[in-house]
Amino acid sequence: MLMSSEYRDSLRRLKPIVFLDGRRVECVADEPAFAPGLNAIGLTYDFALTAEHAPLMRATQASSGVVVNRMLHINATTTDLLYKLEAVRLLCRHSGCAQRYLTHDGLNAIWQATHRVDAAAGTDYHARFLAYLHAVQRDDLTLGVAMTDAKGDRSRRPHEQANPDSYVRVVERRKDGIVIRGAKAIVTGAPYVHGFLVMPGRSMEQADSAFAVCCAVPVDAPGVTIVARPAGRPGENGAKFSGRYGQSTGVVLFDDVLVPHERVFLGGEWEHAGFLAATYATHHRHSCIGARAGFGDLLIGAGVLMTEANGLDPERYGHIRNALVDLIKIVEGFFACGVAASVYGLKDGSGNIQPDAVFANIGKLLLATQIYDMQCLAHEVSGGLVVALPGPDEDHNPVTAASLAAVLAGRPDIPTPHRLEVARLLEDLTASDTAGWYSVISLHGGGSPEAMKREIWRHYPVGDKVALVEDLLDRGIARRRDRQPGRCCVTGCAVPEAPAAAE
Repeated sequence: MLMSSEYRDSLRRLKPIVFLDGRRVECVADEPAFAPGLNAIGLTYDFALTAEHAPLMRATQASSGVVVNRMLHINATTTDLLYKLEAVRLLCRHSGCAQRYLTHDGLNAIWQATHRVDAAAGTDYHARFLAYLHAVQRDDLTLGVAMTDAKGDRSRRPHEQANPDSYVRVVERRKDGIVIRGAKAIVTGAPYVHGFLVMPGRSMEQADSAFAVCCAVPVDAPGVTIVARPAGRPGENGAKFSGRYGQSTGVVLFDDVLVPHERVFLGGEWEHAGFLAATYATHHRHSCIGARAGFGDLLIGAGVLMTEANGLDPERYGHIRNALVDLIKIVEGFFACGVAASVYGLKDGSGNIQPDAVFANIGKLLLATQIYDMQCLAHEVSGGLVVALPGPDEDHNPVTAASLAAVLAGRPDIPTPHRLEVARLLEDLTASDTAGWYSVISLHGGGSPEAMKREIWRHYPVGDKVALVEDLLDRGIARRRDRQPGRCCVTGCAVPEAPAAAE
């Protein structure tokens, strides 16, 4: 079943414990501070029902033969990866951040991990997950990924923490399931999802086995409390974009939450926690590429409109054209890495196809570190009006409105209100508190730049490049005295023993 307007109604049937700005939220579907987040996720439902977007937003699930929302699909081909990437870009150029792609990334990672654990340990996690997946697809649900623990002292492993609740862990094993406790500190869309995919956020040691847990928990399960922030800038007159579309995040507290065995997909097999975390990261970083490309589309379009309203034709003014080309280069550069990660995707024994880890991580690293350049270039082509413009209430001030309209006009054939609207949109996207928030989630969302650098180094075939150069040297392309130490033979080089002293 593909939902649309039923998404909000489905949330009204749930009774999660949610706190916002120190008060209890009675109904998340009717909370104005969450409306921009509901609107953003709502697009993932609406677009799936339109003929125009159906090829991108729908897919046939191979394990059931059922047509499902793309954000719930398990990828099986490189085309699936490309369509997912394009679908996320489409959604985010309209919403800024559609959020629901995290559901997709979590489901795909758990699909792979459960198959792997079953093969190694003889468990039945994959069958459990398959039944759960089909139920989620049938009801067209949205799930939050509860992966990032509070972590406590970062220099210590989970079992070494002074407060063990800084990581989610199993505190009791019962006949009817497991009991979990702890905190997940950054959960995207937490207040307005149907449930959570609880996942380990790092590799584990044997002593951390209680923390190696993956399970599905309803948003209103007894013992779950969500402490959230508003989505975007609802109710602010100047919030031309983030007043309509935004993203809430929440700290999710699990206080002795019972999880039935059929919803447990990893229950202490610590050796596989790192694989699950890394696999999710690869899927998610691939999705982030599409998301920020969509955001980049907004900056490019608004930047061009602003230059036109200012009377500056990029064809005539090279510095404007060059800045716009630099912005295009950044956006399409990291998106190209997403395309490459799709084309070079690797299929594993579970039937899932995973984006190429090197290209996915390079693309995410590029967007993470260049998001500030994107905003800077948008400022460069737009001019100072973006931050100097008086608030929108002045547009209706009988004392100042006419004077402002006259002196703030740009090109004669573009009405002043149009110029001011674009300026306020760019302010919202690049110079507001929401703009700063977009920068931070671009930098750290899906892992810090350091995490991506480690993954690139871990997966990149450095040895192949070394072998290439050594082969060239062996063929006389270049001269050298000998191979590098340790590379001349299997065992490496050894210093010859000194000759025995003559007697």
